[in-house]
Amino acid sequence: MGQYDPRAIEEKWQKVWDEQHAFYADADPARPKYYMLEMLPYPSGTMHMGHMRNYTIGDAVARFRWMRGFNVLHPMGWDAFGLPAENAAIQRGIDPREWTRLNIAEFKRVLKRFGFSYDWRKEISTCEPEYYRWNQWFFLRMLERGIAYRKKSRVNWCPKCQTVLANEQVVNGCCWRHEDTLVEAREIEQWFLKITDYAEQLLADMKEIEDGWPERVLTMQRNWIGKSKGARVRFRVEGSDETIEVFTTRIDTIYGATSVLLSPEHPLVPKLLDSGSASAQDHAEWDRLRKRVLKTEEIATAEKEGFFTGRYALNPFSGEKIPIWVANFVLAEYGTGALMSVPAHDERDFEFSRKYNLPVRVVVQPLNSAPLNGATMSVPFSEHEHGTLVGSGPYNGLSPDEAIEKMTADAEARGFGNAQITYRLKDWGISRQRYWGTPIPVIYCPKCGMLPVPDDQLPVKLPEKVDLVETGKSPLATAPDFVNVKCPKCGEMGRRETDTMDTFVDSAWYFYRYCDPHNDKAPFDEEIVRHWFPIDQYVGGITHAILHLLYSRFFTKVMRDIGLVKINEPITRLFTQGMVQKGGVAMSKSRGNVVGAVEMAEQYGCDTGRLYTLFAAPPEKDLEWSEQAIEGCSRFLQRLYRLVDAQAERLRGVKSLSYDGFDISKATLKEKILLRKAHQTLKRITRDFEQRWHFNASVALIMELFNGLHAQEPLSEGANPAVIKKVFEMMVLMIAPITPHISEELWEMLGNSGGIIKYGWPDYREDLAAEEEYEIVVQINGKVRAKLMVADGQGEEELRQLVMADPHVAALIAGKSPAKVIVVPKRLVNIVLKS
Repeated sequence: MGQYDPRAIEEKWQKVWDEQHAFYADADPARPKYYMLEMLPYPSGTMHMGHMRNYTIGDAVARFRWMRGFNVLHPMGWDAFGLPAENAAIQRGIDPREWTRLNIAEFKRVLKRFGFSYDWRKEISTCEPEYYRWNQWFFLRMLERGIAYRKKSRVNWCPKCQTVLANEQVVNGCCWRHEDTLVEAREIEQWFLKITDYAEQLLADMKEIEDGWPERVLTMQRNWIGKSKGARVRFRVEGSDETIEVFTTRIDTIYGATSVLLSPEHPLVPKLLDSGSASAQDHAEWDRLRKRVLKTEEIATAEKEGFFTGRYALNPFSGEKIPIWVANFVLAEYGTGALMSVPAHDERDFEFSRKYNLPVRVVVQPLNSAPLNGATMSVPFSEHEHGTLVGSGPYNGLSPDEAIEKMTADAEARGFGNAQITYRLKDWGISRQRYWGTPIPVIYCPKCGMLPVPDDQLPVKLPEKVDLVETGKSPLATAPDFVNVKCPKCGEMGRRETDTMDTFVDSAWYFYRYCDPHNDKAPFDEEIVRHWFPIDQYVGGITHAILHLLYSRFFTKVMRDIGLVKINEPITRLFTQGMVQKGGVAMSKSRGNVVGAVEMAEQYGCDTGRLYTLFAAPPEKDLEWSEQAIEGCSRFLQRLYRLVDAQAERLRGVKSLSYDGFDISKATLKEKILLRKAHQTLKRITRDFEQRWHFNASVALIMELFNGLHAQEPLSEGANPAVIKKVFEMMVLMIAPITPHISEELWEMLGNSGGIIKYGWPDYREDLAAEEEYEIVVQINGKVRAKLMVADGQGEEELRQLVMADPHVAALIAGKSPAKVIVVPKRLVNIVLKS
């Protein structure tokens, strides 16, 4: 009897797949297509088992779809630009290209070691000019349409990275890469993409993907876009011609405004301080607040801070004079950078006003409860749907919704306000003052001004041997051969833009390039993309819900408007897998708790790692790594190999069971048990792969089938060898997407040739999956009194008669008359006796 040798088997079949081009996928209208994709990795260091879960899930689905007859596009590439590679290169004194390409080679070695079914002809790397040339091409098309633009802007600056961060890259006030580094506010010239032009489309088009995307991701994107319907109202600054515009969704509470609050970055603040009674201490406080601007996610928990400017504003409805304050929780980028503070009806305003002893005035009283008193209330009342207006002049007695409509109309009629829809979403700042990214293709000429680089001069390539440790400006600015360039219009010397693009530009469209990765005339061939898109299934982490996934949706809409694609959404179905944890926290090299992927494969075989990854937990849940559990998976594959090996010589020359003319009623008991179990298992696993992705349950079912085979030993007796071979084949085919190497080996050991993918996924038969008998629970007056085995196909009346005729049941109800008998088909019969 042979021994299971994972390494030899895995090398053998990976070589076969390579030689056969088993996973090559080119557009073929004659076959149904399936585009299966996992989020491309950032190549840094080496891969561990935390990485492998994502790719194992995707590969199992891809192999299943191949077996179902689909032409499966399953590519892989590298998200290769970015600051970590630049920092690593600085630390090691090497070029980022060298560091990145070494990491790519290592990542590719690991993925090939696991036998993932990628079409490596489609491989891309975003740091190569052949790829980022098209980032620049897209930028120029957006520049032509006014989607790309440059302006002076206050930005998030990480002093450790020495670069700008997008709003989404600031977490709890710190850089997303450096949790101990506070982000600073700086004002510099920046390039932006006008994603706000697509805010409404990004919301409306969610209806196209809501059936295939996790609701959690859609909710996160809706909240990030942050659509608000309200009114813009102007407060005049007392004693001047200046006005302060506020945006409010609750204009009905304007009579309760007891101050106007400005963002520390509001342009009116210095004017108010210079013309009011502000002290030197106020100026110092203003400077402090400007340097520590809160982010949206901090507002709820951060301490509310501010100061009085010494100036007042006039309420446009009531004419009341109210103080103007500066407050740290008012964001310059949301609404107008100013708000009316209504402490009785807003939690943040209430907290701020209580701290600084500002008045709290109730203007909406709750229905059906005691009246509120602003002086004594401990929490604000914000349930406007359950209130009525008071203290609001001519609007008293209206419901808040009625007041919002009437007061908005009155503000417009009187010339100090208007209805407005605003979005929390801000334009995407793509400028980065780093080296390892896509150069922005713009030239500044002293005579002609700002000019785009002509298309025929693309790509603008990154220079080599650049000083990466220069601080305070982009490393590209230190490379005169790069910076100095002739103006394409007048021929005089100009200078190149020295910022590079945010690396999320690279990943916003990469999945289109996979379809046509070597095209040097266009980003891709439109007909090829039309064949493969949209992506049928995308797999990746929830951490990308806002950044990557939102930007990808935006890019697709821009590409549609340019005329490159005809779809609104790039991804039909999205799956977000759970994390692999060790010691209760996610695997991470920085935490020192990783299990190396190659090391695991060398010890147990990569099929064991794949099996464990899919068996240990449902794929959407976090998985706690267990060495004991992976050893159990290894033992199972060894037992599976021995079982097939023990029967292989006997079954190799046997023709597998054909169902043509097969009559299950004439089968032996052993044949019935095994065929029924095999078809029941196949039915459930097919459903798991098609719909639910309960891979852990699928593995458990295969193990049950394996145990069922063991329970019927000796298999050489009481069953036709053709039946035994059929059940063995079904078991091998079912586990093949999960453990492909050992499955191919077992398939060959059973006498089959041509490979599993070409053979395809088996079909289950409903008649063979059906139980001949099932258990029925018998209740008497709602209490379980008996359990009976009954033949399948019984009607309700037949079930009543069978139960009532059962000797045990008859004894329990002897001398009593049933009031009624309730039948729940295939579950229970409840006999209700007369009292």
